[in-house]
Amino acid sequence: IIAAAPALTRVAALVRHSHERWDGTGYPDGLAGEDIPLGARIVAVADAFDAMTSPRPHSLPRTPDAALEELVLCAGTQFDPAVVEAFTVAWRDQWIAAAA
Repeated sequence: IIAAAPALTRVAALVRHSHERWDGTGYPDGLAGEDIPLGARIVAVADAFDAMTSPRPHSLPRTPDAALEELVLCAGTQFDPAVVEAFTVAWRDQWIAAAA
C-alpha cells in the first residue's frame, strides 16, 4: 500500500524490512545484518520496546528496565547490537534527565 503512494516511496523499504532479523531469520526477504536498512533496524527496536511496555490483550506490560534487558538479550540475533546499545543509552539518559 505504501509503495503505491509516491510521496512515501522512501519510507516503503523501512516498513517492508522492519520485521527482518539481524541473524537473517526474519521476513519478508530474509535480509541479515547491515543488508537491512538502518531505519528498519531502528524501527524494529523501537517497535519491540513499545510492544513490551504497552498493555496487550494477551499480556501485561513489562517495565522499561525489563524491556531493555530483553532487547539486550536479543541483540545480535533479532536486533542490531549497535541499535540496541544506542537505544538503551538514549532511554537511560532520558530517564536520568527526567528524574533530575
